[in-house]
Amino acid sequence: MTRRGIQWLSAVADDPAMCRAHWADDPRRPYTLPTGRLFDVVVMSQRLGMETFDQLARRNMPLGPVMVDRQAKQVAFLLSSKSRARFARLVSLETITPPDYRYLDVGSYVVAPGPMPMADDRHQWLRAPTRRPEASPLRTVSLAVMFVAASSLIERADRYGEQCQNADTVWLKELKWVRDRAR
Repeated sequence: MTRRGIQWLSAVADDPAMCRAHWADDPRRPYTLPTGRLFDVVVMSQRLGMETFDQLARRNMPLGPVMVDRQAKQVAFLLSSKSRARFARLVSLETITPPDYRYLDVGSYVVAPGPMPMADDRHQWLRAPTRRPEASPLRTVSLAVMFVAASSLIERADRYGEQCQNADTVWLKELKWVRDRAR
């Protein structure tokens, strides 16, 4: 994370100077920040979040800061504040059964990783803020669309895995039957 990223992120804290001092003492330590002031947060399961993040990054789509809580197995995407209605509307346009997610805005808090977490830390950045992210409706659109697409991809992969497992079981039974008859 850059100095400008730290300045932007700490500006949302109830006491920005204390937040920066906290990180100056130990840049690995997470800090609890309120949501809804400069950013809102969309939280989803780690599996869905990692797939969503990967798809957005691979396609070079608009993407803001993203963090992961390894112990809670959750990924959190930071969006511009006041994006709740737009995000929910876009998700509902993509599917009639939206995947599970939590939207954190005014009145909520999120635990942000420190500016320099280590690989084994619970809270980490997948994409740390390097500066104040531009307020872009395209980030909300790309996240909503890819969130639903990644969920569909995971569902299809799971279904395929179950079908292959069932097919393997049938194949093994047939193989056993042929071997038993050969004896």
